[in-house]
Amino acid sequence: MRCALPEDQKGAGPSPSRAFAGILTRSPLMLQVFAYCRCVARSQEPVLITGETGTGKELLARALHQLSGNGGPFVAVNLAGLDDAAFSDTLFGHTRGAFTGAASSRPGLIQQAEGGTLFLDEIGDLGHTSQIKLLRVLQEKDYLPLGSDASRPARVRFLAATNRDIHALRGQDLFREDFFFRIRTHHVRLPALRERQEDLPLLMEAFAAQAAGQLGKPAPGVAPEVHARLAAHPFPGNVRELRAMLFDAVAQAPSTLRLEHFTGFLDPGPARQPEPQPACFQDLLRRLPLLPSLKRAADDLVQEALARANGSHRAAAALLGFTRQALEKRLKHRPRARPPSAGRD
Repeated sequence: MRCALPEDQKGAGPSPSRAFAGILTRSPLMLQVFAYCRCVARSQEPVLITGETGTGKELLARALHQLSGNGGPFVAVNLAGLDDAAFSDTLFGHTRGAFTGAASSRPGLIQQAEGGTLFLDEIGDLGHTSQIKLLRVLQEKDYLPLGSDASRPARVRFLAATNRDIHALRGQDLFREDFFFRIRTHHVRLPALRERQEDLPLLMEAFAAQAAGQLGKPAPGVAPEVHARLAAHPFPGNVRELRAMLFDAVAQAPSTLRLEHFTGFLDPGPARQPEPQPACFQDLLRRLPLLPSLKRAADDLVQEALARANGSHRAAAALLGFTRQALEKRLKHRPRARPPSAGRD
């Protein structure tokens, strides 16, 4: 999407490129997210950020804070595991004597974030009673510290994030409708890493350089089969998972990152391999008017694996469940079928 800033906001505050500097991307999907964030950054209404774990929701929240022009601090809290009493004390604070053990007053996070941004992570784990209390703050713009009869103004912009399916939670009556519509005045959905594959080489290079810098060694090269194999990986942990992969691999590799340096992440062992899905394969076979011969089927599978692996024998063998030596033995008997780009890496 495109967003034109009003004339009186142009040039005000930090530059968008600086605000998003912590998020490495060239993905069109991410650039659309950045454009939307520029549109809503100066609104003082809440923003709900959704996305799978490891997609960078807090990084985006910090970028929104930088773009907001608010001079106060950025304060973050993880709501997972907080019961209602802990939630109230954490956000609203308390006065001296408010409860047993309250020997002195303590400001809550709303007061600590005054003039700035309060980032509520894991908002999907918030209980009903806490949702009602936060809803009142969002609507009335004030709150009561525990033990106080005098309300305080809530001069803070709320950002919230969750990796849970909010619509499913609403359907199960775990997320109040009125609270949902109040906390998500603006909504940003962060794409999963598998939706922005063009960012893989960029992120791999950056994480490898970071890891090498920490370890005091030169940044390693990356073998072609690594790129092919990671492109086929689903990345349930997204960018956080990729970073862990690269840091572990760089610690092991002498100079070049190869598939064996990713074994702990990509090859967990036979006991943890995904179960085959014969029904899906049988459905595919049933759609064929004629069955190919075993040799033709095997040859076509090899060609498809080589195409997906960009010609890398090692990566193609991994996709087929062969050893590299077994794949090359098969290819020797049919040299004409080998793609011109295939290499003996």
